[in-house]
Formats: sequence, C-alpha cells, structure tokens
Amino acid sequence: MSAFWSAYITILSLGCLAFVIGVMVMANSLKVTREPDNTTGHEYDGIKEYDNPMPKWWQGLYWGGVVFFIFYVLAYPALGAYKGFWGWTSVGEHDKDKAAYDAKYAPIFKAYAAKPVEELAHDAAAMKIAGRLYVNNCAACHGADARGAKGYPNLTDNDWLYGGEPAQIIETLTNGRPAVEGGMKMPAWGETLGEQGVKEVAAYVLTLSERRLSEADQKLAEAGQARFAVCAGCHGADGRGMHAVGAPNLTDTIWLYGGSQKTVEETIRHGRNGAMPAWKDRLGEEKVHLLAAYVYSLSHGGAAKH
Repeated sequence: MSAFWSAYITILSLGCLAFVIGVMVMANSLKVTREPDNTTGHEYDGIKEYDNPMPKWWQGLYWGGVVFFIFYVLAYPALGAYKGFWGWTSVGEHDKDKAAYDAKYAPIFKAYAAKPVEELAHDAAAMKIAGRLYVNNCAACHGADARGAKGYPNLTDNDWLYGGEPAQIIETLTNGRPAVEGGMKMPAWGETLGEQGVKEVAAYVLTLSERRLSEADQKLAEAGQARFAVCAGCHGADGRGMHAVGAPNLTDTIWLYGGSQKTVEETIRHGRNGAMPAWKDRLGEEKVHLLAAYVYSLSHGGAAKH
C-alpha cells in the first residue's frame, strides 16, 4: 500500500471516530431551557416535546461501540499500513485454511496422481472430484456441459487441436497453449492473398470437408487450390492439420469459430488469436493429472458426467 492511501485510510478512519465521539459530547453538553412541565416549549397541534435525557443503557451501548472501534483498529490492520498488535492478516488466514485443506485432501490427490489417466477416467469417485475442478476452473470457457463455444473447443468429441492422448492433454493443461504463430494464433492472410485470394482459399477449404458449392464458388475453389500452398505449412497438404502446432483438421465438419463461408473468409482474412491459459501454478501437478483424466473421460466413455 502506498503512503498516500495509507494516510488517506488512517485519516478517514480516525476522522469518523472523532465525529462519533463529538456527536455524543455535543449532545450531552447541550443545554435546553426547560419549561415548568419539563418540556422544551415546542408544541404542535397539542403535542408537546419533553426534554428527557437519553437512556443510560443507550449511552452505554454507544460508548461501548466507540471502545470496540478503538480496540479493533489497534488490534487489526484497519489503519492504512498499520498491521495491528495481533498481527492478523487475511493472507495469513487464507494460508492457515489452505494448510488445513491440504493436510486433509493432499493424500487423496496424491493417490489419484499415481494412477494412469485411462484408469482414473473410469473411476466414478475420482471423476466426481474432477468434475468439481472442471466446473470451478474450466466451465467458464468450455461450458458446464464441456461442449465449448465459438473459439473454445468442444471437449466431448474426439477432435483435438494438440492431440487427445493423456500426455498431450496433461501438457495442454500444465503449460497452456499461448497465442503464438505456429500455435493457437492463426496469422492474418488478408494482405498476402488479397480479397479475391481470400475468397478463393475459403471456397477451397470448404470443399475439403465435402461442402457442396455453387458453380461460381466451385470455380473459386479451383483457383484457391493453388493458393492453399501458403496454408499447407500448418494444416498439411491434405488439410488434415497438425497436432504439433495446433492446426485444426479442415477435412471434417468441426469448426472452432464457425464453418459458414463468411466466417471462414473472416478467419483467413484477419486470423485468430485463441489462447489456453496454463494451470500448473493454480492447480498443481496432481490436480492437473486428475483434471486430464476428466477431460479424457468426456470423449472416451468414462465416468465423467457432463
């Protein structure tokens, strides 16, 4: 915390304390001229205002709150950078809770980490735990049902950008897949190919998945076949993709960003910048192993529920 914010919080807190004390002191010192009948002399529609002092029990609660406030700001880190005489911090509380959690559950994750992914995928108890890990960490992008969304792969089919073997899934989860060219980043080809070239290559790409085209688009596809050479470096001459660089298979009907002619043209023209974050620091090796088994199970008839 900077010196400015520390001073700001301290002044604000102590200012509030001074105001609360000042209100009570002022109320107790205020002298009102009483009438013989113990009223203030204020009357409206036959209703008179009595001048009775505040109840002692109410004043006791008020001053008790002030004392508690003073104790609290001295004991806990409530005044800017001041740490409090008890030394309590929210980070320390979190670390304490995490240590208790790890002591309880670490043996469970360690036991699961010793089993092969293929075996874990059919372990109902393991997949129940892994399912919670998935919902808490993966569902935001891939969906609660793991069927993905535009730009986020469907994990329930058997189509894989970087391969669906256990070791490949673990690698993806552990280190992520950054948006770099030759990886999940597809370069933009609009300037290189030109608008006509983009349309021709898009038409040819659609024929790879046996899409029926109009006669005009078929002519575009014939011209695009030669231009596809710039794509073959990643997607292969046959368009079946390469797991090594995360280039998708263009011969099936699975499209990460959509398979309409307009969308394919947009992908070629502007490129794509997909990225998968690394989970090694957040989850650790053992939980990654368990989560990999869950992902593997989704497309291999395992015990995972989605």
